[in-house]
Amino acid sequence: MNQRDREFHFTAADFERVRKLIYQHAGISLAPIKQDMVYSRLARRLRALGYSTFEQYLAHLESNDEAEWETFVNSLTTNLTSFFRESHHFELLQKQLIGLAHRPIKIWCSAASTGEEPYTLAITACEAFDTLTPPVQIHASDIDTNVIKTAERGVYPMERVERLDPGRLRKFFLKGAGAQAGYVRIRPELQKLITYSRVNLLDAVWPSVKGPLDVLFCRNVMIYFDKPTQYQILKKFVPLLGPDGLLYAGHSESFLHAADLFHSLGRTVYERADRRSRAPKVT
Repeated sequence: MNQRDREFHFTAADFERVRKLIYQHAGISLAPIKQDMVYSRLARRLRALGYSTFEQYLAHLESNDEAEWETFVNSLTTNLTSFFRESHHFELLQKQLIGLAHRPIKIWCSAASTGEEPYTLAITACEAFDTLTPPVQIHASDIDTNVIKTAERGVYPMERVERLDPGRLRKFFLKGAGAQAGYVRIRPELQKLITYSRVNLLDAVWPSVKGPLDVLFCRNVMIYFDKPTQYQILKKFVPLLGPDGLLYAGHSESFLHAADLFHSLGRTVYERADRRSRAPKVT
């Protein structure tokens, strides 16, 4: 996008300032190719606040307006997700859950986005134990407060679930009628399995996350952080995972730089490096 096509002047210095601020506040490393994306998303904030330059907006942000910091982060985070994304993880998870059936099971979904992943975790647990009240406690979090609200509602347009098995759709979703035609709602039994909170993985502590965890899903999140930031987050994951706990990562993520913290079981599933492998083999 050329400067003359833009409503607001947006310089390379403005972009570098945004990159520095989002890195400091959320640990996100924006690639140089994201300049147009940053402009289009933040231009909405300039219009909403009545500013005519990015310099004015960024100065406002740096004045420690807490609400605007939240909106700033929400604007620049990407929330691509779907039900049963990377389905092999849920096949393994079902085996893992059955092996833990003798006690309550604690799961943390650390990047809940609009809810598809935590609800997939809930569906997997229901199927593993053949009940709508499985012995699991799922905590779902995200840095973006807007997507958390969507997740809590649990209402989705039909096209978001059209690839699901029809049996799953009938069992775990309620079809909308009247004004809600064309939408589905997650069954309330599944919603009861999940609690939500806002968590910034860069924060020193995560008060809402309670260990020991049996399952930790942190998929397609680390790609936004540089290696040193990834390492620090992974280091904080270690004491949260219990003896048989597993960490599930995204398909494009590798933690070879943190081999002293986590040992790969294959297909982006990890156990603590200081524990002998007792997990199901990943095939």
